Amino acid sequence: MADARAARGRLDTPRELRRPLVRRPTFRADAFGSFAEAFARYMGTARFIAWMTMVVLIWVAWNTLAPQEWRFDQFPFIFLTLALSLQASYAAPLILLAQNRQEDRDRAIAEQDRRIASQSKADMEFLARETASLRMALGEVATRDYLRSELRLLLEELDERDRQRDLTDQHSVDAGESPRTT
Repeated sequence: MADARAARGRLDTPRELRRPLVRRPTFRADAFGSFAEAFARYMGTARFIAWMTMVVLIWVAWNTLAPQEWRFDQFPFIFLTLALSLQASYAAPLILLAQNRQEDRDRAIAEQDRRIASQSKADMEFLARETASLRMALGEVATRDYLRSELRLLLEELDERDRQRDLTDQHSVDAGESPRTT
């Protein structure tokens, strides 16, 4: 029994699939906020303005052109004003809620951007220090031109020694001595 509870609580052990006969509705704590954002997003579109304009025009046309007994809102259009006021009274808080949620997201994104920027700055400073140390180390490394000039001087020095040896050998042959072999 204790093993079954321990296995059920472990994250590396998959759960058994049990499908309920009736699926319970899931409630997201953020569902109303998502609805508010979707509503505010829709109210900011040209489609909403077009539909709203058509509804108001049809409302006004119906209540001015229809026969008297079919009219439900007379000239000052009190019911239309009430409906638009009700819509505005609900729309304003929903839009504010959507704006607050967007501000929270923007704040989180800005904080993440600041963190990334500070990490990038630290990385760039590290790379600048490393580049400076490499340049300093390269100042102590022999370059190709320096090695070539040193080898050229060494070759000239060896050629000079060979010429002197040849001259010494030539003098000894002229003096009757046997040339030395190396």
